Amino acid sequence: MKSFFLFTFSTFLLSAFEQAAASAHYDKILTHSRIRARDQGPNVCALQQVMGTKKKYFSTCRNWYQGAICGKKATVLYECCPGYMKMDGMRGCPAVAPIDHVYGTLGIVGATSTQHYSDISKLREEIEGRGSFTFFAPSNEAWEQLNSEIHRNLIDNVNIELYNALHHHMVNKRMLTKDLKNGMTLVSMYNDQKLLINHYPNGVVTVNCARVIHGNQIATNGVVHVIDRVLTAVGNTIQDFIEVEDDLSSLRAAAITSDVLDILGRPGHYTLFAPTNEAFERLPRGILERIMGDKVASEALVKFHILNTLQCSEAITGGAVYETLEGNTVEVGCDGESLTVNGVKMVKRKDIVTSNGVIHLIDKVLIPDSAKQVIELGGDQQTTFTDLVAQLGLASSLRPEGQYTLLAPLNGAFSDDTLRMDQRLLKKILQNHIIKVKVGLNELYNGQELETIGGKLLRVFVYRTAVCIENSCMVRGSKEGRNGFIHIFRQIINPAEKTLHEMLRNDKRFSVFLSLVKAADLDDVLSRPGQWTLFVPTNDAFKGLTDDDKDILIRDKNALRNILLYHLTQGVFIASGFEPGVTNILKTIQGGKLYLKTVNDTLVVNELKSRESDLMATNGVIHVIDKLLYPADLPVGNDQLLTILKKLIKYIQIKFVRDSTFKEIPLTFYKINIIESNVQPIIRKEEPIIKTYTKIIDGRPVEVTEKKVTEERIIQGPEIKYTRITAGGSDNEEKLKKLLEEEVTKVTKFIEGDGHLLEDEEIKRLLQGAGTEYTKVTKVIEGEPQIIEREIKKVHLEEAPVRKVQPTKRTQGGTARRRTRLAYS
Repeated sequence: MKSFFLFTFSTFLLSAFEQAAASAHYDKILTHSRIRARDQGPNVCALQQVMGTKKKYFSTCRNWYQGAICGKKATVLYECCPGYMKMDGMRGCPAVAPIDHVYGTLGIVGATSTQHYSDISKLREEIEGRGSFTFFAPSNEAWEQLNSEIHRNLIDNVNIELYNALHHHMVNKRMLTKDLKNGMTLVSMYNDQKLLINHYPNGVVTVNCARVIHGNQIATNGVVHVIDRVLTAVGNTIQDFIEVEDDLSSLRAAAITSDVLDILGRPGHYTLFAPTNEAFERLPRGILERIMGDKVASEALVKFHILNTLQCSEAITGGAVYETLEGNTVEVGCDGESLTVNGVKMVKRKDIVTSNGVIHLIDKVLIPDSAKQVIELGGDQQTTFTDLVAQLGLASSLRPEGQYTLLAPLNGAFSDDTLRMDQRLLKKILQNHIIKVKVGLNELYNGQELETIGGKLLRVFVYRTAVCIENSCMVRGSKEGRNGFIHIFRQIINPAEKTLHEMLRNDKRFSVFLSLVKAADLDDVLSRPGQWTLFVPTNDAFKGLTDDDKDILIRDKNALRNILLYHLTQGVFIASGFEPGVTNILKTIQGGKLYLKTVNDTLVVNELKSRESDLMATNGVIHVIDKLLYPADLPVGNDQLLTILKKLIKYIQIKFVRDSTFKEIPLTFYKINIIESNVQPIIRKEEPIIKTYTKIIDGRPVEVTEKKVTEERIIQGPEIKYTRITAGGSDNEEKLKKLLEEEVTKVTKFIEGDGHLLEDEEIKRLLQGAGTEYTKVTKVIEGEPQIIEREIKKVHLEEAPVRKVQPTKRTQGGTARRRTRLAYS
C-alpha cells in the first residue's frame, strides 16, 4: 500500500510539474528532445554529446540540425527523460523513477560523491528529514575537477568546511526549473550567501555559472538538480575584484580615468571581458596614449568590454550578438571549450563569479569604433584605400580634433591602371573621397552637396534601396569613429567636370545624336544647370541613316523633339541605384515611359543593354546605348518618317496611324527661376562738355556756348526674393504669366536665349508692355548677372541738342529700384 501511495504521489507531482513548466525555456527544450526521440519509445529524450568529452545537452533546434555544439561535432544519445526509468523487456522508459527523500534521490540521479560527502559531513540526517529543500548537487565529475587544494581542505574538515560547502548548494524551499527565473538571486542555507540564477533562451539554467545538467528530480522533501561544478562562495563585486587583481592594473587605470569603475560596483547583472595587462601592452603605444588621454574615447573603450547581461560560459553553445554598455555590439561564441569574442579565441580564464556579474579574462583589448580615429575604421575590404591615404600623406591631415567623412571604395575598385597613376593625380582622386565634415548615413539626403578636402562638391542621390554619391553607391558597413564616419562604396568616385552637352561634344561616338539635338534646338537644355538622366545612342544606332533621311527628320522639328526627348528624364538615376531584380519605370520629358532594370550589374533600358553607364555630368548622368529609343505606344502618321524609323529601330513594331501628328513640346519643360530683388542703382555721370561755336542766325554770325551732360543709371543687385517654377507643362506657363502680370510692370529687358518665351503671345505682351521709359538692351548673362538694365538720362542744360556720350567715371547714388529677372537652371 505504501509503495502504491508513493507511486501515485510521484506521478501527481510530475504531472503538475509538466503542466506548470510549459512556459520555461529548459522545459521547452526538454519537450523538443522528447519529440526527437519519440521513435525510441515513451519518455525517451534525445541529447547531443560533444565528441571527445562527457558534456551532454538537451539541444536547441539550431544545434540539433547543425549536428554540432560550439563548432564541435556532436553525437546523438537517447536516455530516459528526467523522472523516468527503463523496465526489462520493455521499449523506451515506461516506468516512473522511485521517489525518495533528497539523500536517496542523490543516489537515484547518480550524484554519489555528493551523497557520500553528505553522509560523512553529518548532512544526511537533515536531508532525510522533514523540510522542503532544493539541492544543487555537483556531479561526480564536478568533484573530480575541483581544485585539489580546495578539495583537500574540505575533506580535512568535514564537520565544518565540507558541511558549510554543501549547505551553500542548498535553498530552504523547493525550486523547480520553471521557478528559476533569469536574473534572480536565491539565498543559500550557508551564511545567507547569494546564488545567482540565470535561465537562458537556449534552455540552459545556471547557478553561479554552474550548468544544471539533470534537473527536476523530485524528492519527498524537495528537488535535486545536478550541476556540472562545485559552487564557491560569492562575496565581492566586479569593482572589488578589479581593485585587488594585479593582472588588471591597466584596466583599473582606464576604468578610473573614464569614471566607469564605480558602475561595476553597483548592483546588476554584468559581464566583463577584462583585458589583462599583457593585452594592453600589445597595443601600439601611440594608440593607447591617445585613447587614455581622451576621456570620451577611454570611456567608450572600457564600456565596450561590459555587457548589461550575465553571460556564463556554459550557456554559450553557439554565436550570439550582445549589446555593450558603449552602445555597439559584440559577438560572443565558443570553439570547443574556448570562448570567442568577435570570432577570436581570447578568453584565458572564464566564469569568475561576483555578486553583480561574471568576469572573463581576455588577452586582447577590444577597441570600439567610437574610440578609433576615422582612418582606423577601414576593414579588410578597404585596406587599399586606407594604405594609399597613409602613403600619400593624407592621413596626417585628418586631425584627431577634426570632423571628417571617408568615402572608402572596396579594394576591387582600384584597378592596376589606377594604382600606376602619377601620385599627384592619385592624391587628387583620394582627396575627393574625404569630406570636410562628419556626415552619418541618416544625415544624407537627395540633392545634398558635400565638399571634399580637395575643394570638389559631390552630389548625393538617395533612391529607394540605395544611397549614391556621384557615380558610386554605398554598400553595408558604415561606421562612426571618434572624429568621423566611414562609408563603403563599390567604385571610385568620379566627380563631374563637364555638362551633358560638353560631354557629347567631346566624344565622337555621339556626333550624330548631338547634331540632331542641335537641330531640335535642345542643346541649350543640355548646357544649363539641371538634374537629368540622358540615354545617348552612339553613332552605331544611326547606321543606314542617309543625309536625305536626316534632312527629313530635321525638317519635322516636332517629331525630332519627341524622339530625342524620349531619351531624357528629369532626375539623376545611377545604374547601381536601381533596385535589382525589379523593373523601374521613369517618365520621360516626351511623356512616354522607360522601363529599366539591372541584370548582372548591367543596366537594361526597354530590354536594351547599356554599353556604358554612369558617365557623370555637372547637370546629370549619361547612359550609353547602341540603339535609338522609341516609345512603343507612339504612332507615326508619315510614310517617310516611318521608313526612316524602321531603318533604325528593329527591336519593336512601330505603330502607323495615317495623318497622326506628334504633340508639341514647348521648351518651358526645364526649370525657370523667377528672382525678385530690390536693387540700388549705380549712377554713372560724364563730365559736362562745354562747346563754343559760331552759328549764322538771320544772316548774321552769332557765337553760341553749349553745355551737355550724360547720365546712365545701371540697375544691379541682388537682394534676393526667390521664386522657382519647377519643370514643364501648361501649369508652369500659367504660373509664369501670373508672376509676370504681378511683377513685370516697367522692366522691358530681353536676354538672349529667352526667345522661346516670345512664342507665347501673353508673355510677349507682358514683356513688351512697359512703354518706352527704359532703354531695351540685349545682353548674354552667365552665372549671377550683375547688370541687367540700363537707363540713359540726358540732361540738356543749354539750348544746343544733346547727344549721348560713353561714361568715363562711376559714382554711387540714386534710389532703390525693383526689378524681376528671368533665368534658367
